[in-house]
Amino acid sequence: MSAPLSVPAGTTETLGNGDTARASLEALRSEIAKAVVGQDPAVTGLVVALLCRGHVLLEGVPGVAKTLLVRALAASLELDTKRVQFTPDLMPSDVTGSLVYDARTAEFSFQPGPVFTNLLLADEINRTPPKTQSSLLEAMEERQVTVDGTPRALPDPFLVAATQNPVEYEGTYPLPEAQLDRFLLKLTVPLPSREEEISVLTRHSTGFDPRDLESAGIRPVAGAADLETARDAVARTKVSPEIAGYVVDICRATRESPSLSLGVSPRGATALLSTARAWAWLTGRDYVIPDDVKALALPTLRHRVQLRPEAEMEGVTPDSVITAVLAHVPVPR
Repeated sequence: MSAPLSVPAGTTETLGNGDTARASLEALRSEIAKAVVGQDPAVTGLVVALLCRGHVLLEGVPGVAKTLLVRALAASLELDTKRVQFTPDLMPSDVTGSLVYDARTAEFSFQPGPVFTNLLLADEINRTPPKTQSSLLEAMEERQVTVDGTPRALPDPFLVAATQNPVEYEGTYPLPEAQLDRFLLKLTVPLPSREEEISVLTRHSTGFDPRDLESAGIRPVAGAADLETARDAVARTKVSPEIAGYVVDICRATRESPSLSLGVSPRGATALLSTARAWAWLTGRDYVIPDDVKALALPTLRHRVQLRPEAEMEGVTPDSVITAVLAHVPVPR
């Protein structure tokens, strides 16, 4: 079983570099907690994605604060943010932008869409048709948008945080494998415990308004400079040949699993190594250990595998397959 995706409090880096950046990113958790009860693994996953220049797919039933979580993250960062509610009639140009004719100058000018931001909240991404879903592919992979043959760079940092509901299939369009693979992490947002749910109700009874995060006391505690410093520190995190081999062995084992028709690709192996390095740095080390790989295996790989129909009918899940793989692949010493 993988370790829970939750950074221990009070960690410090052994090299002494990036302490301020780590402290700022650690403060994100306490700021977001002013609006969101629990969900610490999802918060940490979003921070890991920011460090790795990746994107996040948040999956959970309606009403578990997926949108509020991303909005609270945006409010805690000194970054530009925009939100798009994906609907069946949304067009690609509604996301990327389009050329608009200006009668005064008799010329076409480009009007940027909401994708030109640092943090894009793509709400209920599986409710829009594949044509509109695919408008995000170039933005997520190349960090640019091409309109009328002209590529236009997106701001840095740039992160897509998309949400989807796992239980409502009528009127939805499942994301294709090619687009799922563009998400660095797939984070599940579970229902709260009884104590957490009581805390939610208590907050609402005392005047908490999820639409007004400023009144909840959320303030920016980190920004682009902190992210850049942290990314530099993550890039210096050491990976031994044994750890690289361990990551490859895990991914190759998924390709041989009888329960899967599609295993993890080399891109998935690269993603797992990247998230493990970020996790190692967040927990205060300048080198990766096997536990770092195990901690990030589920959120990094669960959306990169595909179950065989017969396995799905037997109740097998991607998480159970990956957990079994982690239990059987030899751990380097």
